[in-house]
Amino acid sequence: MWVILKMLFYLGLGSWVLGRGTQAMSAEEKTTIRGQVLEMFDHAYGSYMKYAYPADELMPLSCRGRVRGQEPNRGDIDDSLGKFSLTLIDTLDTLVVLNKLEEFEEAVRKTVRDVRLDNDVVVSVFETNIRVLGGLLGAHVMADLLRGRGERMQWYRDELLHMAKDLGHRLLPAFNTTSGLPYPRVNLRYGVLNPLSRTGTESDTCTACAGTMILEFAALSRLSGEAVFEEHARKALDVLWEKRQRGSDLVGTVINIHNGDWVRRDSGVGAGIDSYYEYLMKAYILLGDSVYLERFNTHYSAIMKYISQPPLLLSVHMHNPTVNVRSWMDSLLAFFPGLQVLRGDLKPAIETHEMLYQVTKQHKFLPEAFTSEFRVHWGQHPLRPEFAESTYFLYKATGDPYYLKVGQSIVEKLNAHARVPCGFAAVQDVRTGTHEDRMDSFFLAEMFKYLYLLFSEKSQLPLDIDDYIFTTEAHLLPMSLSTTQPPCQGNSTETRTPPEEDLFTHSCPSAQTLFPNNPSFAKTIRDSYKYLAGVGRPHQVSSIRGIELPLHDNGMEPVEFLKSMGISLTSLHEAAGALGLSWTLLGRRVKGSIVKSAPYSACGPLENAAELRGRVALALRGDCMFAAKARRLQEAGVVGVIFIDHKDGSSSEATPLFQMVGDGGPTSDITVPLAFLFSREGAALTTALEEHGGVEVLLLPKERPPAEKPMGMNIQIHLSKDGELQEGESKSTTIQLRLEPSEEEEEEEERGGTWGRRRGRSHLHGGPLRLHGDRGPGPSPAPVRGRADPPLRPTLPVDPRATPEGAGTALLPTIPGKQAVASRGP
Repeated sequence: MWVILKMLFYLGLGSWVLGRGTQAMSAEEKTTIRGQVLEMFDHAYGSYMKYAYPADELMPLSCRGRVRGQEPNRGDIDDSLGKFSLTLIDTLDTLVVLNKLEEFEEAVRKTVRDVRLDNDVVVSVFETNIRVLGGLLGAHVMADLLRGRGERMQWYRDELLHMAKDLGHRLLPAFNTTSGLPYPRVNLRYGVLNPLSRTGTESDTCTACAGTMILEFAALSRLSGEAVFEEHARKALDVLWEKRQRGSDLVGTVINIHNGDWVRRDSGVGAGIDSYYEYLMKAYILLGDSVYLERFNTHYSAIMKYISQPPLLLSVHMHNPTVNVRSWMDSLLAFFPGLQVLRGDLKPAIETHEMLYQVTKQHKFLPEAFTSEFRVHWGQHPLRPEFAESTYFLYKATGDPYYLKVGQSIVEKLNAHARVPCGFAAVQDVRTGTHEDRMDSFFLAEMFKYLYLLFSEKSQLPLDIDDYIFTTEAHLLPMSLSTTQPPCQGNSTETRTPPEEDLFTHSCPSAQTLFPNNPSFAKTIRDSYKYLAGVGRPHQVSSIRGIELPLHDNGMEPVEFLKSMGISLTSLHEAAGALGLSWTLLGRRVKGSIVKSAPYSACGPLENAAELRGRVALALRGDCMFAAKARRLQEAGVVGVIFIDHKDGSSSEATPLFQMVGDGGPTSDITVPLAFLFSREGAALTTALEEHGGVEVLLLPKERPPAEKPMGMNIQIHLSKDGELQEGESKSTTIQLRLEPSEEEEEEEERGGTWGRRRGRSHLHGGPLRLHGDRGPGPSPAPVRGRADPPLRPTLPVDPRATPEGAGTALLPTIPGKQAVASRGP
């Protein structure tokens, strides 16, 4: 028995209004921004029609059309171009959503009159399906709707549907494989195996390429009455399902179309896989076949178990999903929060979306790929719409005006940084702002649709948007298709074990269920990540002596705010100030004087390896991964490493949240203690080093019997005056870190409990803590903030105590052989 999730577009929700937080946007403000969106669309679409039509795409810097074969070949990107006026077809149903009905009717006339689909061109099966076939079907549905109202399109006789059927038959030869998985390319005139086709030699395709056909092909079957299209698309999905890794329920990125063997076994939710998951969920919504929902739920459980590391989504190895295969993410995964909204899983959707928003605030746009440190990995931004898509769905689900502000920022950045005289140009590098002579069709098909809908009320639209589902290219297909034909015969799923079910596995979420009597719930989730990328952090000095804490706009006192993050304050009478750091101590005394590594980045052969042995190394961030630096310095025999940010002027005041991660492989071999300081805080150490000629770090574990279970440690730091050192210590300036077991841990031992582990969580959070003490002549020390790079995140209750006289420390559990981390709670 199946349940149609029509709600997901109503999100049945009865949108709720925030009691506190972002101020509601007035109707006048929304009208103004909606007008801006319309003007921007007119500029982009008008430029295409004026300078490029009937070419496939506009070259906005050259003010001319891009015709395949007449411009330098761009490789796979050009496989979208089939000499079929791609941008016009991709934009057709956008014209209706934006209420440009006269322009829509004229554009349909041009399509019927001018567009040919039998060109001798090799095109991508995937791109042609989602952009052209989807565009024709969406436009046919819109034309039929308007015709039925009796006001427009009275001349229309299903010409677009006939074109869609013609194109569908031209794509079918791609499915002529032994497995049923389609070839990645097809010749529109000659198919695949014809000697004139110039294709058919490929052996591999991406998972998304094979698994993103069912919506368009099933809609074509149900609108035309020809079942062959839906049958082929379903068969491809069946093969991918059967080839999933049975232990993890994950799929790889590239698969052999002949024997079904996996070619690339990395598994994520971004490029190469993304819309496969999307189409399983949406096939259930559109077609009413519960098989697709069962498969989606199985995969989704695996994604949340292995890939989701909130707020990050990091690719893993499908056969060994506890191993991250890379430490960067691509921008295509920005669609995933929107899909999670459809699933009803709003908390991780809010977390990941907020992370993405922070990246856009740092770089203006989402780079094509960015590291888990939120630095640019690939700097291009081809005006992708996925972030706007998720913003729309989150606003639809929550009614939170915060997401209107996010949408407004997208509008402003497009106008400020992508607009050119002949349209909008892709950004070649977000770091420099240089443009690329490119305006992809999806910019008009998706970006303006989602932005316009975001700022529109239902009464202002020419159709009931809740009656339709968006394809991955944002084309509109009616959910009434589920009643026109029963599910395909033999479409059944047998799972090895039923996936773990939750509240929304087979039902529709509601606002009251998601946020019971708490309309500010979404805001409390966002606040944990709002300064993740280090942009725009306000701060306030607490009344607690020696501790500087961030002031968030949720009205909470700083001490209470720290408690909410899972960080507690305890009294330490021995020191003037305390700093939360994570070190691997293993019950031994660790001490060393500080020496700068040479090169300072520690990314090449160390020139002063002998000097570093037995010391604590200072290394500059940048040029290579933290893990590579740590291994190199560890091999040189250092007893600890302090990384200092390479960005001049950076400070914990501007960047309260930071994480150091590995290089995608195991990090268990790295046992040397690691910490991170921003450049202004790091100046306290480098200045002391220059003025005193020697600065020592001293770690003193409290004597206690060795424990088999993990220990919780309180860590304190202070800069000692001369004469305060223990007997036998040198007279150089010393930074002292005193580690003591927490009462929490002793209580846990008495209860005989164990500490939970959650793979891959490696966030260290909390406010910056001031370093106190007299280090002799010179100004008082700057604020210092530590960061750790652990692979584990403990889930344990935190100490709720706080005293106004004491300095602050995070309670940091450690695991033998690993580094510990402070967490924002369970």
